[in-house]
Amino acid sequence: MIILLIYFLVLFPLATAALLLVIGNETLRRIVTICNSALIMGASVWLTVEYLSIAGEALDTPLYAKVDSELIGYVLLGVSVIISLYIIAKSIQHKRRLPALLVLTQLAALAFFELNYAHGLNISADIRLDALSIIMVLIIGIIGGGICIFSLGYMQDHESHAAGHAGGDTAEKPRHRDRRRVFFALMFLFLSAMYLIVIANNLTWFFTAWELTTVCSFALIGYTRTQEAIDNSFRQVVMNLLGGLAFAIALLLLGMQGIGELSTVIADGQAGLLGIPIALLAFAGITKAAQMPFQSWLLGAMVAPTPTSALLHSSTMVKAGVFLLIRLAPAFGFTSNGIMVMLIGALTFLFCSLLAISQSNAKRVLAYSTVANLGLIVACAGVGTPEAVWAAIFLLIFHAAAKSLLFLCVGSAEHKIGSRDIEAMDNVFVRLPKLARLMALGILVMFLAPFGMLISKWATLVSFADTNNYVLLIILAFGSAATFMFWTKWLGKLLAVSVGDKSKERGVHPSEWAGIAIMALLTVALSVGFPFISEYLVVPSLGDVSSTIGFDNLLIMSIIVVILLLAFAVFFGRSSAREVDIYLSGVGLDSHKREYLNSLSQVGVASQRNWYMDGWFGEKALVSPANIACIIILALGAVVLLFDVTGISLPLAVSAL
Repeated sequence: MIILLIYFLVLFPLATAALLLVIGNETLRRIVTICNSALIMGASVWLTVEYLSIAGEALDTPLYAKVDSELIGYVLLGVSVIISLYIIAKSIQHKRRLPALLVLTQLAALAFFELNYAHGLNISADIRLDALSIIMVLIIGIIGGGICIFSLGYMQDHESHAAGHAGGDTAEKPRHRDRRRVFFALMFLFLSAMYLIVIANNLTWFFTAWELTTVCSFALIGYTRTQEAIDNSFRQVVMNLLGGLAFAIALLLLGMQGIGELSTVIADGQAGLLGIPIALLAFAGITKAAQMPFQSWLLGAMVAPTPTSALLHSSTMVKAGVFLLIRLAPAFGFTSNGIMVMLIGALTFLFCSLLAISQSNAKRVLAYSTVANLGLIVACAGVGTPEAVWAAIFLLIFHAAAKSLLFLCVGSAEHKIGSRDIEAMDNVFVRLPKLARLMALGILVMFLAPFGMLISKWATLVSFADTNNYVLLIILAFGSAATFMFWTKWLGKLLAVSVGDKSKERGVHPSEWAGIAIMALLTVALSVGFPFISEYLVVPSLGDVSSTIGFDNLLIMSIIVVILLLAFAVFFGRSSAREVDIYLSGVGLDSHKREYLNSLSQVGVASQRNWYMDGWFGEKALVSPANIACIIILALGAVVLLFDVTGISLPLAVSAL
């Protein structure tokens, strides 16, 4: 049954994508999207139940399966060729040489591997299922499916808005073309590729799915076909093709050693010549996870429609990068590769947390926050201990749920208030009461105890302390302080209330509410179920885990969460209290306009504005030094690795020079 469910989860979204590509009728598209998303969610939960029933108490032993079919290998090779040809065609169309050069080089490496080594590899297991796979399956299914449902209403408004801009003088402006068929097909194709990534043990399967997410992201970022969207889509594809090329070279080097399975790489990761392929795979994970100096592609993805941003940032794409790095965690630790990974992750967390302080655009705050949190996960993977992996897994879980909730809320709010700027969210608690409350919930989960994200950060701190990573401890402290600052600023704007405005939520589509509700319920369920997920799924799968937060302490946190949520629920009811004018620190003139007569008998306007400190933490001040620091770390890591592999003593080589 498990194999059948895996086939279903990989192939059913693929079939759905093909179906949606030819469906032009709005009603039929809605039915197919909702029903098939629900089936994908259900199948993800069913696979989890089946896995737990079979694995029993032996959760630390992965389940492996062999698929005896050469046809799959040829199909996946064909998919890689089609991906390459598509990118080459787009590069020629838009006169971009670098993507074409990268993809041709990657294709050459893949062809050499296929012709000389692929068929000689003895693959004992193509599929691997463990606790991390199951967690990712649930994230992809529930969050990805919820985002697809949300997209129905959102994209209807998006296309209407785009058609309005394309209207007017038809002699000057081209008629807008509704491309939602392509959009929804790409969304489901994305889910199919992600399912294949998280269950693949065969590295060839993994690589094909890896590149499929790259090309889907490329198409989705460039969906609107504006010059800005095209430029950002090519930035994404260039940076991810660098990672893809590293992956292809790693595949070739492993093939030379007779290795074609991820499980073998993990088991023998700190031995001999495996250091170079692991470094290349780590580099691929760093680019896909948008770590510095590659963060700009994810920030550029903000030009895409909000469901694309939510899908890239929460359940797919970037999660593929950190998934690979967590998989490789046993091969890291205090090796040259491990030190490189943990430093890149830690510096990314620090600098992107500081950069988020200077942003007033809500989606850019979410983008920098995403890159920062991914950096913390990457640092944990670099440390490589079971306790650090425990923290990384829960950082991944809570980030996926809370960030998807925030992205969807911001997307709906943007359509209603006409802006995604935080400073435009004055009195949003009255104008968009439900969305404001749900945004507040997402923010609270991201940075406040006893919700899971902060508890996971505490576990990260403990794992750093246990391994004497004092530099990482200092970075974590300063980065967390910056995190507290930018979330508090946004939360203060959301919760500030004045009279005079009316609710604008009536136009939010039911499908948008459904998607947001799924994310909110999942976020709450994860916060309440934290101790049980840890005790019965994650801890048993990691073997000897001694210093994670115990079940009793997590249970206390869970109870406090329930109490806080009950208190928070009060804000969702209607109040019959009489509204009174706000005191404006002077003689009030018009409370609706917030005008008052100040001490100089002048008319003043009360306003609430945040301090962004752009001169200290702006992109001009921080991005270049941060990128340079991370490039130096990557270069030094490569040099040290070379000496490790060749067996030459680094001090001896330096003295000889």
